[in-house]
Amino acid sequence: MRYEFKTQNTCAQLICFDINGDVITNIEFMGGCNGNLKAIAKLLEGSTVDEIEKKLLGNTCGRRPTSCTDQLAIAVRKAYNETKTA
Repeated sequence: MRYEFKTQNTCAQLICFDINGDVITNIEFMGGCNGNLKAIAKLLEGSTVDEIEKKLLGNTCGRRPTSCTDQLAIAVRKAYNETKTA
């Protein structure tokens, strides 16, 4: 299932990914630091929701209370929870 998440307080404005059970694939960031975010997407390909959360949740960027990767961790958990209740 394809999922789209509108970010808050980050340069990336949207994160899209596929979720199958608890496995995340095809991560795409719209906006943000293009090269870094492409690399992060490649490194996380096939990771589970728990793995992404453990690595990225709470990561900040500069003075911001969040980051693109923190927003990804939030997004994958939200998507997982929504698929469990659907």
